[in-house]
Amino acid sequence: MALFSKKDKYIRINPNRSVRQKPQAKPEVPDELFSKCPGCKHIIYQKDLGSEQICPHCSYTFRISAQERLALTVDSDSFVEMFTGIETQDPLNFPGYQKKLATMREKTGLDEAVLTGTASIKGQKVALGIMDSNFIMASMGTVVGEKITRLFEYAMVENLPVVLFTASGGARMQEGIMSLMQMAKISAAVQRHSKTGLFYLTILTDPTTGGVTASFAMEGDIILAEPQSLVGFAGRRVIENTVRETLPDDFQKAEFLLEHGFVDAIVKRRELPETIAKLVRLHGGSRG
Repeated sequence: MALFSKKDKYIRINPNRSVRQKPQAKPEVPDELFSKCPGCKHIIYQKDLGSEQICPHCSYTFRISAQERLALTVDSDSFVEMFTGIETQDPLNFPGYQKKLATMREKTGLDEAVLTGTASIKGQKVALGIMDSNFIMASMGTVVGEKITRLFEYAMVENLPVVLFTASGGARMQEGIMSLMQMAKISAAVQRHSKTGLFYLTILTDPTTGGVTASFAMEGDIILAEPQSLVGFAGRRVIENTVRETLPDDFQKAEFLLEHGFVDAIVKRRELPETIAKLVRLHGGSRG
């Protein structure tokens, strides 16, 4: 019986514990509750950015959607959208392109990468275009080119100034050479608008690159930029490999461009409506 007297060598089973206890669920953190500032690298509570989406630590200006831009810029209920329903012909029959476009339309609520129409900004009526980087990085396809061209043509008929917020990753590769042709197409419309004596204002937002920078983004009578916006043609790495030099840290930032005479002024987002209205008034306003 000595075997049974050494009870400490055996595992005792609790007869009341028939089912293994489930571990407690971990607390869930909602998505997009915090953002990391690309400028100062601080982690920011999303609500602290406010409706203007500006970093409270370094004043970095976050990217915003076309709808958010409208809400911050134009007079209440003054925007009238134009040139909707234009669809690309998909000239290259690029695999998966139509599906990608459908996904982007559902995600952004836009029909393409630029929102066009008329609006009043502090009482000044303008023809307005807003490029949205959430739609395939606001790449310049045939529909983008057509909508912006029509905006300038409408502005000529109605004697309106054009205000265009640019943002783009460049030409849309899914449309090949047809995308690149939009540079000349829009530039020709800009020139016709200019010859009538009407005002064209561009506001460069983050990022404005590629063929958009090489054409209509830099053709404004006055060129403004938001703080710390990335503006350039080719990418930094491509340029460094070409010139065999290390570029400055602030290269292709709006502040660098202002220093070298490529933009006329850097304007904070909250000051843009008043600045736009003043410039439009100084250049004759709406003549319609």
